Amino acid sequence: MQTDSTHLHAHLDGDAVNTHVVVGRSQTALVCALLLTLLFAAIEAVTGFMANSLALISDAGHMVTDAAALGLALFAQYIARRPPSSRHSFGFGRAEALAAFVNCIAMLALVCWIIYEAISRFNAPQHVQGKIVLIVAAIGIAINLMVAWILSRDSQNMNTRAALVNVMGDLLGSIAAVIAGAVIYFIGWVRIDPLLSILVSLLILKSTIGVLRESYHFLMKGVPEQIDYVQVGADIGAIDGVHAVHDLHIWDMAPGEPALIGHLQIDDLTAWPQVLAAVQQMLLSRHKIDHVTLQPEPTSGCAPSRRNIA
Repeated sequence: MQTDSTHLHAHLDGDAVNTHVVVGRSQTALVCALLLTLLFAAIEAVTGFMANSLALISDAGHMVTDAAALGLALFAQYIARRPPSSRHSFGFGRAEALAAFVNCIAMLALVCWIIYEAISRFNAPQHVQGKIVLIVAAIGIAINLMVAWILSRDSQNMNTRAALVNVMGDLLGSIAAVIAGAVIYFIGWVRIDPLLSILVSLLILKSTIGVLRESYHFLMKGVPEQIDYVQVGADIGAIDGVHAVHDLHIWDMAPGEPALIGHLQIDDLTAWPQVLAAVQQMLLSRHKIDHVTLQPEPTSGCAPSRRNIA
């Protein structure tokens, strides 16, 4: 008899295609994006303090957060590629959603700081060297466009999309900094610096909340957005031989990999193999649910009403 857990995680003929391992995702995009982001964040931070520009300083802080986000994304992809173990039978696919969630929390904290600092500076304007802001922010636009392009080529998972949201927010910050630098340099109105910082923060906030909601829903094992829980129960109950459905649960094992477990009361337990095959075929073709675990039960005793979900 085998003493390790490898055979326990094996998927045989007829089992789900999903093996709880995230494969086929290159880390090259994240590595390149991380290096570019760290390099320019350092440059922008130094020049931001030299120019006394909140727009540049906040954008540098945003880029540092981006670097942390990309680092977390890189680490999460590495973890997600590990196979299931005796301690983690579902594998590590949720590491990506966890990293996305942490990234979004960090972004919310940064947005709050930028808005607070911008309000203070709007009430008490400070001298800003517009020319430096203009030049550095223009370079920042080019860097952010390059990073966004790199990430967009590998945006099939939630974690990379979260990192891409951060980078797109940083691109908006660089554009705002260019506008602020130009206005300050040519007109001399320094309040444009904190004003645009607040505007960009609100735009970033909108994107961040969307990814935060998605990652939270996934981590809480919510029913996938594309699946109608009640309809799934009704469709199972409509299969010939199924008396009732109860203890039904649907969630994502990994992003885009829905799973289902439940109890079925069967009119004739000897017909269970045929009923199971019919249910599996229906769930895959109609609801794209591949990972299915069902327990048959006799109809005798106290039971939910026919074709109800408990």
